[in-house]
Amino acid sequence: MKAYQELGREELLSLKAQLEKEFEEEKAKGLKLDMSRGKPSVSQLDMAMDFMDTLDSNSYMKTEDGVDVRNYGIVDGIPEARKLLGDIMGVSADHVIVCGNGSLAIMYDTVSRSVTHGVGGCTPWCRLDKVKFLCPVPGYDRHFAITEHFGIEMINVPMSPQGPDMDMVEKLVAEDESIKGMWCVPKYSNPQGYTYSSETVKRLANLKPAAKDFRIYWDNAYAMHHLYEDRQDELPEILSLCEQAGNPDLVYEFCSTSKIIFAGAGLGAVASSKANLDEIRKSLSIMTIGYDKINQLRHVRYFKDIDGIARHMKKHAVQMRSKFQAVLEVLDRELSGTGIGEWTNPNGGYFISFESMEGCAKAIVAKCKEAGVTLTGAGATYPYGKDPKDSNIRIAPTFPSQEEMELAADIFVLCVKLVSVEKLLEKCCPEPIYVSCSGTVGRAV
Repeated sequence: MKAYQELGREELLSLKAQLEKEFEEEKAKGLKLDMSRGKPSVSQLDMAMDFMDTLDSNSYMKTEDGVDVRNYGIVDGIPEARKLLGDIMGVSADHVIVCGNGSLAIMYDTVSRSVTHGVGGCTPWCRLDKVKFLCPVPGYDRHFAITEHFGIEMINVPMSPQGPDMDMVEKLVAEDESIKGMWCVPKYSNPQGYTYSSETVKRLANLKPAAKDFRIYWDNAYAMHHLYEDRQDELPEILSLCEQAGNPDLVYEFCSTSKIIFAGAGLGAVASSKANLDEIRKSLSIMTIGYDKINQLRHVRYFKDIDGIARHMKKHAVQMRSKFQAVLEVLDRELSGTGIGEWTNPNGGYFISFESMEGCAKAIVAKCKEAGVTLTGAGATYPYGKDPKDSNIRIAPTFPSQEEMELAADIFVLCVKLVSVEKLLEKCCPEPIYVSCSGTVGRAV
């Protein structure tokens, strides 16, 4: 296929007219398709409805060591649940605290506690003139929302298929004591679907930050979210690497079952060193008398062990894989060789990352919305919603039905083509400039 950049003015104008006609036809259909967030589809939720039958009024409501889950106590989670969530992260139960229904609240609380009470005996961040976080980009918008909410300055760090630019990370954290944290989605990253390489994880574990209270926020959200049985990324276990490197307190690791079972009815957990967990427990003992131990027991009884979760996630993969493949097939067929877009082909996670021509992402998202397809807002994958190149678009294939996903993919590539042609025409065919008799320079109307 000929690259759009190689087309002449007349070819671009002819293509633009054709694409505009197709766009008006799509718009006339009055579609309403939502690809704005990485949510499980209705069919994914339906396949786990027997989860609700795991416990009833006749169930034995005690843990393996005889604690009644209906009562107060066990602030850091029942042992069986700590083991189950620990197995997801690849760590032992004594490194884990199980909290409420998801990990985002734990991350928010961890930042909040750092702001008000400090980390590891260091000065609370609220008393400092400046606090900064490193943010691999493109990245997860809700991470950036947390740090922005607390007035923390965010520094963009470019991502590659191996992970964040480690030369930049190592230099910045070693030189700047005001850098207190770093967001990471290390496996099947949001939105690119990249998994950090072994070298990247080892370099992170061996960081020598200037700030004693620097922590890596290791959001291992997609640890179990493979799309293929024969193409599964492996991620080194970072807590043990930190221990070996003499940095036992460097990482807070988070995970949840929100996309494994039901959003709002899952379990969230944090894993870290003994010192970090003791600090968290101190706060939890004041904040709560204990999270929902009945739901913790329900998870253990339903999944039984990590193998049970793996079997369940294979069902998710079957549902999700066809939608990812439908999007990728359309992108390959319609855009390969055109020079107007690049995209990732992840082995897991919930997203495909699309890079348009520079300066086109916002216009593409707006065109899609006009045609009835809602995407995540352009810029959302960057701190403050500001994509410096206005090029990244996060595609979330999971929520629509298969048929809706295929329709949405067709509309998306149509909008990419139309906006790209318009951008190229702007570059090669600017409005003619005139000079008046008085010498005034202006543009022809």
